Amino acid sequence: MHTSNQSISEYVWCMLTLPGEMERIRTRVPFGVSGSAEPVKLRTRKSKLYSKNPAGWRERGLFGVSITAFSVIFRLVNCLLVQTSFVPDEYWQSLEVSHRMVFKYPLSFSSLQDTCEFVVCAFKSLTLVLTYGYETWEWKEGIRGYSYPLLFALLYKILDLLHYDTVQLLTLLPRVLQALLAALADAKLYDLIRRWESPEVANWTYFCQLSSWFTWYCCTRTLTNSMETTLTVLALCYYPLHGTKTQKSWKYLSLVSLAVIVRPTALIVWLPLLLHHLWREENKLKLITQQGLPVAALTLLVSTLIDCIFYGKWIFIQWNFLKFNVLHSVAEFYGTHPWHWYFTQGFLVIIGPHLPFFLHGCALASRRHRVLLMSIVWTLLVYSVLSHKEFRFIYPVLPLCMIFCGLSLAKLRTWRKPAAGALVALNLIPALYTGLIHQRGVLDVMGHLQHLCDIADPPSSPSPEVLFLMPCHSTPLYSHLHCPIKLRFLECPPNLNGSEEYVEEAAVFYADPLRWLRTAFPYKSMLPSHLVLFDPLEKDISSFLEGNRYLKQAEIFHSHLPEGRVGRKILIYGQ
Repeated sequence: MHTSNQSISEYVWCMLTLPGEMERIRTRVPFGVSGSAEPVKLRTRKSKLYSKNPAGWRERGLFGVSITAFSVIFRLVNCLLVQTSFVPDEYWQSLEVSHRMVFKYPLSFSSLQDTCEFVVCAFKSLTLVLTYGYETWEWKEGIRGYSYPLLFALLYKILDLLHYDTVQLLTLLPRVLQALLAALADAKLYDLIRRWESPEVANWTYFCQLSSWFTWYCCTRTLTNSMETTLTVLALCYYPLHGTKTQKSWKYLSLVSLAVIVRPTALIVWLPLLLHHLWREENKLKLITQQGLPVAALTLLVSTLIDCIFYGKWIFIQWNFLKFNVLHSVAEFYGTHPWHWYFTQGFLVIIGPHLPFFLHGCALASRRHRVLLMSIVWTLLVYSVLSHKEFRFIYPVLPLCMIFCGLSLAKLRTWRKPAAGALVALNLIPALYTGLIHQRGVLDVMGHLQHLCDIADPPSSPSPEVLFLMPCHSTPLYSHLHCPIKLRFLECPPNLNGSEEYVEEAAVFYADPLRWLRTAFPYKSMLPSHLVLFDPLEKDISSFLEGNRYLKQAEIFHSHLPEGRVGRKILIYGQ
């Protein structure tokens, strides 16, 4: 009874003193008082129950690691499981140039000068490479910039100084670097969509990005298109999309400028986005004069200085690129396609099994998504006007497409898990096949030729010499061999002089292989020690091989889908 009375007394006392206590609190805390010195700061709850991301993806990521760490692991595995060749440019416009920039080898042939780059033989149908690296006609005409190869050249120089310049590291580390940059782009894309949309849409966009077979196939390659795509994604993360709070325009403008320096056609993807930003910006003059022009001018100045240093003369690469590829249509020399090719084949191939989800995502897209959709359609239309078309040219729009695929999967409920499983299975097959099997022979053959470097070391032994009787630039060269033996290959520069009688060297050879060989090598002392060729050519030159006692030393698988002059196997013949 005593305890009950005491509790009642305390309750009454509290009720009586409550108004006074509230008054004292009101004088201390400025609720609703204008001109208050400091607003009330509420304590942030650390419990996951109050988190806006219940799944904890950003903190835990996948399998207990963060999104960034998982992206790095995934892309490194991606790098190791891509062991095939895509297009010659992944070597001839990057690693071959980088190798030549760093590694020099003084040749001591009595009949040749050490300082020359190449010597045209008397029969004028064969080019003998003497430098420790080779540059194609694009570099001689000044339509390629050194900024991108310089990235790998710095890596090569570090390996050279540390005396770790093995052929394994020279071929692997540039791709590892490209894989790390791709992983950063993946993680940044996830963060962007998480801020712009929702964690659920971000999760599915990230899933689509990782499951894309063409991204797997391309992102770790040393292609300018791969770097262009990576920089495009990174720039998009700082772009002021409608609904985001991003205000640092100089960051995305800097990344866009770098993408244009690496590949001038990057401006095609970004033109709608840049115009959209300018249209939405209140202070347009400030955006142009204080951010756009200074960033573009500085980037262009630095890249131009780099090019002038390595070319040894004043040169403006961007103008030369536009002049040769657009005004003079030199790229048409390497093949043309009908205007609708990207819509009927190209885009359908690179987006692959994601196509129905992309179309569904486009139907769900709101007004703020239109600028991305406009960029995709605009890019396809502009590239459709150009006669020379390749799958890799439209690769930069693929990450934008994955955003719409993420919107689609986030909207699905009943069929989400089966759809995700189907995407993994349908993308896994082409990813592994193209990464491990299709067109791997041109890289494997360089490993088979590696033993020739050991033969070339003793000064008393005759130096080996390799002739590649294949479509031009089928294989990499010194970047995958890394020793200064003589390497010859069939040239195929375009008709730069406008001569009506011009025929490329490779075409002359394939028109009559035996005649070309007899003309090029009138004496047995001039014969190369090794020949490398695709198997369809073997029958055509069998008499030459038997007559000069060439024996088959290796037979290397290349592709299940031979086409034209490219066969299923690559053969190595030696004397």
